[in-house]
Amino acid sequence: MIKLSNALGKYRRLFLFLCDFLLWNISYYISYGVNKDDFALQKSADIFLWGLLIENVCFILIFMLFRLYNKLWRYADIEDFFYAGIASLTANLSFMLITMGIGIFVPVFNLGSRVYISFALMSTFFVMMFRIVYRLNKILERRNLAQKAKKRLLIIGAGEGALSVLSELSKTPGNEYIPVCIVDDNKEKLHRRIADVEVVGTTYEIPEICEKYGIEVILFTISQISVTDKKRILDSCTKTHLEVKIIPNIYNLMTSGVPITSSIRQVEVDDLLGREPVVFDTKKYGKYIIGQTVLVTGGGGSIGSELCRQIARLHPKHLIILDIYENNAYEIQQELIRKHGTSLSFEVQIASVRDRRKLEHIFRTKNIDVVFHAAAHKHVPLMETNPEEAVKNNVFGTLKLARAADKFHVRNFVQISTDKAVNPTSVMGASKRICEMIIQMMGRRSKTNFVAVRFGNVLGSNGSVIPLFKEQIRTGGPVTVTHPDIIRYFMTIPEAVSLVLTAGSLAKGGEIFILDMGEPVKIRVLAENLIRLSGFKPHEDIKIEYTGLRPGEKLYEELLLNEEGLTKTDNKKIYIGKPIEFDNEEFLPLLKELYYAAQRNDKDNVEEIIAEVVPTYHHEVNGTESLPEEIDDTE
Repeated sequence: MIKLSNALGKYRRLFLFLCDFLLWNISYYISYGVNKDDFALQKSADIFLWGLLIENVCFILIFMLFRLYNKLWRYADIEDFFYAGIASLTANLSFMLITMGIGIFVPVFNLGSRVYISFALMSTFFVMMFRIVYRLNKILERRNLAQKAKKRLLIIGAGEGALSVLSELSKTPGNEYIPVCIVDDNKEKLHRRIADVEVVGTTYEIPEICEKYGIEVILFTISQISVTDKKRILDSCTKTHLEVKIIPNIYNLMTSGVPITSSIRQVEVDDLLGREPVVFDTKKYGKYIIGQTVLVTGGGGSIGSELCRQIARLHPKHLIILDIYENNAYEIQQELIRKHGTSLSFEVQIASVRDRRKLEHIFRTKNIDVVFHAAAHKHVPLMETNPEEAVKNNVFGTLKLARAADKFHVRNFVQISTDKAVNPTSVMGASKRICEMIIQMMGRRSKTNFVAVRFGNVLGSNGSVIPLFKEQIRTGGPVTVTHPDIIRYFMTIPEAVSLVLTAGSLAKGGEIFILDMGEPVKIRVLAENLIRLSGFKPHEDIKIEYTGLRPGEKLYEELLLNEEGLTKTDNKKIYIGKPIEFDNEEFLPLLKELYYAAQRNDKDNVEEIIAEVVPTYHHEVNGTESLPEEIDDTE
């Protein structure tokens, strides 16, 4: 029936008319044949033919008048079916009146009336049932097409997560997946069924199972699993070149009432880090935030906004979000309002850390207890061509903020640094190393606990490679990698913030805190895995192009200078780097020279002075110029 209706779809009205015509005549033939002995007329053949002619004329005219063939019966409702029934009864009434009026059918007493009754009932029933069947056929046809359009799904894990997913998929027919099979490493579950979906093998067989069952999407549903096993399974999934998705925090979702399928997301590269994430122990390390006034600079950025989210959950007395970019600040403001309403006291200050007077006004009027300094220029290539801006914002923004914190007796000041500050080859990295030196200097002479936190690249942060790779994959490539052998340490945004918050509680003054981030990752491998997890083949579906190292970029990053040693802390993932001693008497005059060189936008002189301040900064001197005669306060 489906194939026939598809073939005649172009001639839908003719098809419906021919079917009706056939049903009328079948009904008439049966009704006349059963009741022909009731009639007194002699020529039964003539009676049949005249009745057949009149019957067809009546039905054609009435059905045309009722405009039944102008309706789209695939979308018909119950009223339309009754309308068709009324049209059929009207045609039968017309047939009866005409035949009785011209004397074709003269019933013997009342026995002949059965031909009218049986014909009316039969033809009406056939006409209505045909349309109902036609309607159901179209429903089944659309459902069949929708089923074909769905992606064949392999579920990893035969536990509560899989059961919840399958239950929700069955309740939402409009979803985009059709569950095909399940894999689980518990051999007792092998060949058993969950919601009529069979467990067909283990996670070690994923590539073979995907090929055998024509899988299009893989869904990871296991919550309680070691990082090592999770990485092994996801690595196996990447070999299939299929789209891989995951449901995070399945047990939290099951108790929250949020639809599980709405939380399905693509597997991210941070799922493949291969180590336990660093988690901030709120009870142990968060006490210094509770009931305090906290300032977060760069609060609209990727790190700053996550700081604001986590600080908001620690019940501060008041949270101040400071950012020069109002769009980002507005977004985190609205998010905090949605999540916390009036239970969180906070405000947004649109300001630059370069503005000493505005900073001092904020510190003077807000009685700030804790500062997290996340505002910075961080893009390495851009700072190579704008070194004076890196100095103005990173170095002297930090100096002005630190001096304001000291002046107004802030208890804790946490500076966010980077592994690029170690043996820097870029202006950005060198500027962050000078920031660390400022923190060390302030920590020596201030009652405020000044500390710096040093970590590697943050997955998913603004300007990081992951958003760039995703956008390149979305547009069909190519994915650009600077060098096939370039490696980086990686951490997640929540990990970075955990480190920053923990460092603030451990601060005693002048320390540089370092996170154990596991093994470094090759950017090429990261790009290939991200392409695979998106369902494509690297170097085939999505090309990878190597563009060459950018100005100031290194093949690998370091977390420690040679002179620095590591000291353990209470947190096994966090260490303290031994600060490198330097002479304040030499450091401050160089800072002043650097300030004036930056104010004059003298790029060459800026780089020369940076090299004097940071001996480990490797660069080529482009020229020399005498220092300015005027020496003023760098503020």
